[in-house]
Amino acid sequence: MAQRLAPRLLRLPSLLLALLVPFAGAASVPNPSPVARVVLAAVPTTGFQFVDIPVGNGVVLKANFIAPTTPGPHPAVVFIASWGLNDLEYLAQAKALAQKGYVALSYTPRGFWASGGGIDTGGPADIADTSRVIDWLVANTPTNSARIGLAGVSYGAGISLIASGFDPRVKAVAALSGWTDLVASLYGGDTRRPQAVALLDIASRLLGRPSPELRTTIDNYFANRDIEGIKSWGRVRSAATYVDRINANAPAILIANAYGDSLFPPNQLSAFFGQLTGPKRLELAPGDHAVVEATGLLGLENHVWTSVTRWMDQYVAGINTGIGNEAPVVLRTYDGDVEGYTSWADVSSGTQRHALGAIRLLDGTGTLGGSSTNPSRTIFGGFDTHADAGVALLTNGLQALTGIPPVVWLPGVNRLNAGVWTSGLSTNAVAIRGTATLRLRITPTTASGTVVAYLYDLAGDFGGLITHVPLSWTGATPGAPLDLNLVFPATAYDVPAWHRLALVVDTEDPLYFDANTTGASLAFSGPSWLDLPLR
Repeated sequence: MAQRLAPRLLRLPSLLLALLVPFAGAASVPNPSPVARVVLAAVPTTGFQFVDIPVGNGVVLKANFIAPTTPGPHPAVVFIASWGLNDLEYLAQAKALAQKGYVALSYTPRGFWASGGGIDTGGPADIADTSRVIDWLVANTPTNSARIGLAGVSYGAGISLIASGFDPRVKAVAALSGWTDLVASLYGGDTRRPQAVALLDIASRLLGRPSPELRTTIDNYFANRDIEGIKSWGRVRSAATYVDRINANAPAILIANAYGDSLFPPNQLSAFFGQLTGPKRLELAPGDHAVVEATGLLGLENHVWTSVTRWMDQYVAGINTGIGNEAPVVLRTYDGDVEGYTSWADVSSGTQRHALGAIRLLDGTGTLGGSSTNPSRTIFGGFDTHADAGVALLTNGLQALTGIPPVVWLPGVNRLNAGVWTSGLSTNAVAIRGTATLRLRITPTTASGTVVAYLYDLAGDFGGLITHVPLSWTGATPGAPLDLNLVFPATAYDVPAWHRLALVVDTEDPLYFDANTTGASLAFSGPSWLDLPLR
C-alpha cells in the first residue's frame, strides 16, 4: 500500500500542509467532561483502495475508501475534501472509523486535482455529485444504505450541509470550519474581504480548474461590480437557503468552528444553528479557519474529531455515546475552560451597556462607560492606524497556538484617524459570552465610507484584541447624522480583574476593502454605546 500512496502524497499542496503542521499544539484543550465511550477492539480492514467514481457527463471524481473485512452491511461516512486538498486529506480519520466498523470513503470534489470538471464552489453540480458518490458507495461497498453520514472541513463542510437537504439518505453531518451563508462571508458588514478571497482564488488556480462562472464571480468581486449577481450566486451555495429542506430530512448536524475564522465568521453559524429542528450541536473555540481541527487530520488527539466520532457513532452507527444528552452548545474560552449551554440564547445571561463618552482634548481618549453618550470627535478617514486585525488565517491561528493576540500600544493610535475610548479598571473579571454590538452615530462628509471597530483587553497601555468588525455604508447624506449598527463576531473571552476595556474605531484595515475617500472627515456626533453580552 505504501507504494500506491507515495505518488499521491507527493501531490498534496505543500503550502496548505505547512499551514496545518505548525498548529500541532492547538488541540491541547482537554475534553469538557467525562463522557460515555464505547471501546471496541479494532476490526480488520481492507486497507485503502483508490477508485474512480463517474458522476455523469463524462466527469470522474477521484476517491478512496477503506472498509471492515467483517460481514456487513456497515455504517458509512463520506468525507469531502477541503478547497485545494484531495481525497488523501482524511486518511487518519478514515482509518480510525474503519477500525471501528465503518466504511469510510473520501473524495476530491470536481475541478480539483485529478477529479474532472470545473470548480463549482458548492453549487448544484457539487451537490448532485455527493448523491452520485453515495450511490456508488452503496452499490460497491458493504454499506448499510440506512446508516450514512457526511463530514468535511471547510469546503467539504459547506457541501455536506447543503447536500443533507437534497439526499434523505444522509443521517448525520459533521461540518468543521464551514459556512452556512456565503453572502455573509463575502460581504459581512457590506465590506469585502480581499485577503480571504485572494487565498481561495490562488488555491483554485494552482490546484484546480476554476469554472468560467467562478472566474467571472471572483473578477467581479475584486472589481466591485455586479454585487447583486454575486450575492445571488452565493445564496445558491448557502445551507441557510435550504434550511427548510434540511429540517425536512432531519439529519443530525454537528457544527464546529473558530471565533476568529477569517473566511467564515461564527455569527452565520449560530443563526443557522438556531433554525435547525433536528438533533444538533454547535462547538466554538479560539482559532482561525481549519486550525482547531487540524491536528486531527494528522492523526493526533483532537477534541473536535472526538466529537465527530461520537456524533457518527450516535446518529449513524446507532451506538449510544451520550452526546445526544449533553448540552448542544459548547464554548471553549481563551482561558481553556469548556462550557455547555442548552441553547445559543442561553450563552449570555444579560447585556452591559457602555456609553461612548466625550473625548478629552488632552489625550484624545474618551470614557467607555457611564451615562454620557456624546463622543464629539472628528477624524480623517482613509488612513490606517496601529489598530488592525492582522493577517487572514495566520494571526488568529497563531493566537490559538501561542495564546498571544494582536496587540496594540494604545498611545500610538493616531487620534486624528481614530476614535478611542477606555473603561475604568474592573475589580472583577468580565466574562464576555456571545455577540457584542456597537451603536455608533456618525456625521460623514461623504455618501459612502467604512469604519472598523476593535475591542481590546487593556493592561496598562497595551491591548490584546478580543474581537473586531467592519461596516461600510453607501447612500448617506453628507453632513447629516447616520446611525451605524456594528455586530461583532461571537466570542467567549474573560477579561481579567484589574484590566480595562478599550474601543478603537478607525476606517482602514488590511483585511478589508474600504469605501472611504482619503482625507474625508468623519465626526462621532451623538448617542453611541457598546453592548457587551455577559455570562
